[in-house]
Amino acid sequence: MKIAIDGPAGAGKSTIARTLAARLAFLYIDTGAMYRALALKAVQAALNPNDQQQLLDLALDTHIYFQPDSQQQKVICDGVDVTEAIRSPQVSSVVAQVAAHPAVREQMVRMQRDMARSNSVVMDGRDIGECVLPDADFKFYVTASLEERTRRRIKELQDKGYQVNEEDIKKDIENRDYQDSHREVGALKILPDSIVIDTTDLTVEEAVNRIMSIIQGARK
Repeated sequence: MKIAIDGPAGAGKSTIARTLAARLAFLYIDTGAMYRALALKAVQAALNPNDQQQLLDLALDTHIYFQPDSQQQKVICDGVDVTEAIRSPQVSSVVAQVAAHPAVREQMVRMQRDMARSNSVVMDGRDIGECVLPDADFKFYVTASLEERTRRRIKELQDKGYQVNEEDIKKDIENRDYQDSHREVGALKILPDSIVIDTTDLTVEEAVNRIMSIIQGARK
């Protein structure tokens, strides 16, 4: 079975997808983390995030996989645990640019489909239902208000020890929304067959329960 979860930054889709995958005993594939891992490599190599060829060459020479852990799923890039490093503000500021290049997305989608080929999966990102898993059994679009997404992002960064400015974070999310929804390839959108889950006033548990009830209801 393939379950696609799309949605904007900060809507809680990764946490929901990870929890849902654990409930179903499916493989969880965080495509956003994959683009962040590539963006981290680009930052470390001082590459121009607007240079598609350099980034494609980097992607072709990058191996990313997910390692289950008792606390959280680890993101391993070229043998290095980058789970925490990919969430830095520096990576957040360039990841949308890195992910916007069609050739880069084509290579990353190839990697994501390879992961899903022999497993039941829950995969989340921006274009899963349309581009990566168009044949998904279920397509969910997880969203939340801009204010709530800003609040969550601030808390996440503060919990990791970063000093943040609320207006800067809000502007960064707005920029991400614009870039994600105006990409030439793999743009963020609500599909005709998407099931919208607004998490503004929901806990993770409530959101997962709602999705589980939809899946279980359809399988009866």
